[in-house]
Amino acid sequence: MAENAVPSAPSGFAVRCAFAYAAAMSVNGILLPFFPAWLKSLSLNEFEIGVILTVPIILRLVSAPLAGVLADRIAERVFVLIVSAALSLITALLLIWAGGFWTVLIIFSLQGATFAPFMPVLESITVMGVRRWGFRYGTIRVWGSIGFVVSTLIAGWAISHLSGRIVPEATALTYLLTLSAALMAPRLGRAMRAPTAPTADTTGMRQMARLPFRSSLNLLMIGCTIVQSTHGMYYAFSGIYWQGIGFSGQEIGILWASGVIAEILFFFCAGRIVRHISAVSLILIGSVAAVIRWSLFVTPLSFEASVLLQCSHALSFAFLHFGMQQKIVEVVHESQESSIQGTFFFYNGAFLAASTFLSGLIYHSLGQHSYYVMSAVAAFGLLITLTVSRRAWKA
Repeated sequence: MAENAVPSAPSGFAVRCAFAYAAAMSVNGILLPFFPAWLKSLSLNEFEIGVILTVPIILRLVSAPLAGVLADRIAERVFVLIVSAALSLITALLLIWAGGFWTVLIIFSLQGATFAPFMPVLESITVMGVRRWGFRYGTIRVWGSIGFVVSTLIAGWAISHLSGRIVPEATALTYLLTLSAALMAPRLGRAMRAPTAPTADTTGMRQMARLPFRSSLNLLMIGCTIVQSTHGMYYAFSGIYWQGIGFSGQEIGILWASGVIAEILFFFCAGRIVRHISAVSLILIGSVAAVIRWSLFVTPLSFEASVLLQCSHALSFAFLHFGMQQKIVEVVHESQESSIQGTFFFYNGAFLAASTFLSGLIYHSLGQHSYYVMSAVAAFGLLITLTVSRRAWKA
């Protein structure tokens, strides 16, 4: 076989990747809605909660990009998934017996560092399949959102009927599922080398090497991740806020699930949407939605109105994520796939870490009005993205 000949797709490629997304996102389906409330049950204050949620994100800034570079160079990148899931499961089991601030901080930080490579490497495997064999990214990635919804609803029901103390045990179960998915993930071998001679098919690849393009791609990722970072306060304190105004664990689970269900509907329709809307336009629309969403989040709402507002998550998160992945598919060669995904994850983690840490301080002072700050940050990210789109990729 020629060196750059495309092999046939592994059996069940889409199903195996979809299962890995579902398993990995089921972890977030428990940690994001319920872990901050579990920390609150340990009598930790807002500052301590902010620190515990921030330090793992900072450690991810190192582990994810390094793992991305490693994954591009080793014979089989699935090995990174397996090691990541196995180490994360060990930390999850240790967390069951943790209780004090420092113990939880150390164990949860290690968990953040070990699990960080999983999603960017899985993204690189999936995007390679999209590029090589024409699989539809949206119909694979959507199962991550479905896994999130299922685990959130089950955990919300369990917490309402049992106790919020079960969060560490439930998280360990989802990591066990993730390890199983990693062992089943499709193996693609080494990435094909980038073309060395220009052809009709490599014109876009030549553009990638130019400094202005590199600068535009990085600025686009920065603008996109600044907007996405505004979810930090939502991840950290929305559950505590909803619990404080009387919503039950099951209602909180429904609130989280409703936003992800809207995200699921988008991913199912994404293939048709991108035929009419460019990748950068998706990012711009999602950024505008984030500005509006956090402005409205300040207002005390009924449960029904809160559910409706949560549906805007499909815009403020899914549009941005899918738009960025679509742009990467368009302009990045697979030999640099994991490295680019690691860079994107780095930007995402850096700004999310800053947002999460500052949200603890801001929320302590301003309470629910802190979301006005997040709205302003989203507007800043929108400005960067808009500048890039006018300069390099006019949508």
